[in-house]
Amino acid sequence: MTIRNYVDLVAWQKAMALTDAVYRVSVHLPAGERFGLSAQMRRAAVAVPSNIAEGQGRRTDGEFLNLLSVAHGSLRELETQLMLCERLELLKPKQVAGLLEQAAEVGRLVTGLTKSITSDRR
Repeated sequence: MTIRNYVDLVAWQKAMALTDAVYRVSVHLPAGERFGLSAQMRRAAVAVPSNIAEGQGRRTDGEFLNLLSVAHGSLRELETQLMLCERLELLKPKQVAGLLEQAAEVGRLVTGLTKSITSDRR
């Protein structure tokens, strides 16, 4: 797989958009969650594009695949935290639904990128 730069990856671009959206919504969480759920959500969100970028910058496809797996795990962590925010009524269901929709798209793109790299290795 030949990619000049991680910023060219649609998965990275969409993950960045998701991270931006998480930051924007997390400011509306109660002040008591600033060092709790809000910070945890932000870390998980940031980890997704960060791991995609780091993986693309590594020397082997195996390293890239490993970091895509880490990104996918962080994405699932974020989804769980968003669902918790809805359960605790910290965010509106419509807000959470939109973010989960973005997360699902990023997940599909990361899975597609993983499959692409795996098939290139054969």
